[in-house]
Amino acid sequence: MDWVRGYTIGCGSFGTVNLVLPKKGFSKSPSVMAVKSCETFKSVSLKSEKEVLDQIGFCPQIIRCFGDGYTLENGESLYNLFLEYADKGSLADQVKKSGGNLIESDVRRYARSILKGLLFVHAKGFAHCDIKLQNLLLFGNGDVKIADFGLAKRIGEEEGDEPRRIEIRGTPLNIAPESVNDNEYDSPVDIWALGCVIVEMFTGKPAWNFKPGTNLAALLIKIGVSDESPEIPAELSEDGKDFLGKCFVKDPNDRWTAEMLLDHPFVAADDETVALEEASTSPNCSFEEFSMSPRCPFDFPDWVSTQSTASSQSTFQENSSLVSSFSSYVSSPLDRIHQLACHQAPNWSVSGSWITLR
Repeated sequence: MDWVRGYTIGCGSFGTVNLVLPKKGFSKSPSVMAVKSCETFKSVSLKSEKEVLDQIGFCPQIIRCFGDGYTLENGESLYNLFLEYADKGSLADQVKKSGGNLIESDVRRYARSILKGLLFVHAKGFAHCDIKLQNLLLFGNGDVKIADFGLAKRIGEEEGDEPRRIEIRGTPLNIAPESVNDNEYDSPVDIWALGCVIVEMFTGKPAWNFKPGTNLAALLIKIGVSDESPEIPAELSEDGKDFLGKCFVKDPNDRWTAEMLLDHPFVAADDETVALEEASTSPNCSFEEFSMSPRCPFDFPDWVSTQSTASSQSTFQENSSLVSSFSSYVSSPLDRIHQLACHQAPNWSVSGSWITLR
C-alpha cells in the first residue's frame, strides 16, 4: 500500500500512533486509518496484536485491523500495523471533555457495548487483559470499540513447563485479585477491569484510591490479600451498584460473565427506553412530549375522526398538535374508504395530507 504518515495522535510503550492517508491500493480500507509503528526489533507486542485480531475476526465492538507492513524511515526499519481510526479519541478523553465524569445513561450505554465486545473476545478463546479507558475508543456515531490487544492472552494457555513467573499484565489499578495471587489471566479478569472502568467513567477517578507515589506493592496487597473491593459510588443507581457488585467478586469462579451481565437491568434496557430516559432529562423537553412511533397505518392511539363530537374534538386539540395541522383537510375513515373503493384510480400526486413518520 502506498500511504502517507500523518500527524501523531498517540504514543505508548509500544511506539507511536499516526494518522494514515492511503494514496492507492487497499480499496476495501477506509480513506482514513491509524497506524501503530515501532522499531522492528521491538515489534513483538504489535505482531501479537495483529495475530490476535486476525484470529478473533470482525466484531462491531472491536477495532478493525487492515493489515501490516514494514517501512524504512530515517534509516530505521519500522513495523506498521494499520487499524481503524477512532475520530473521537478514547473514553479517557471523553471523560475529561465531560468535566471529569459521565452521566449514568452514557455509562450504561458504553458498558453494554464493551460487554458485547468482551463476550465476542471470550467466545473466541481470548482474554484482553488490559481493559481501561485509554483502550476503549469512541467514534462519531457513538460506538465504543475495544482496542489494543497487545497483552491479550489465549484462555487456559500455559506458559510452558517452566515455573510460572509473576507478571503484571495491563494496568495495576484495574488488575484482578486472582492475577495478583495466582498469576491468572483468564476471561474473569476483564470483568473485574470493566467494573473499574465503570467506576472511573462515573466518578472521574480510579476505582482504587491510589495516590501518585504510593507503593505499588501496597496496592497489590490490598487487591489480592485483603477483603477490600473498590468502593462503589453512592450516587450510582441501585441497578448500577448491583452490577458493580457482580463485577467485584473476589473469586473469579463466582464472578459474573459477560453473557450474564448483558442480561443485567443496568445494561439490558433496549435502545428506545434509554433514548426516552435521556430525552426526559434534557432541560429543553419533557417526557410527555414523547410517544411510541406508529408501526402501521392504524396504530394511532390518539387519532380522532373529524366526525367526532365537538367536545371530543376540543379535548383532542388540547392534547395533540396534530389536529390543528390536519383537521381542516383529513377526511373521515368512511369517506376515505368510499374514495378508495370507487372505480376511478386514486390520485397519489396530491401529497399535502401525507405525514412523514420516519
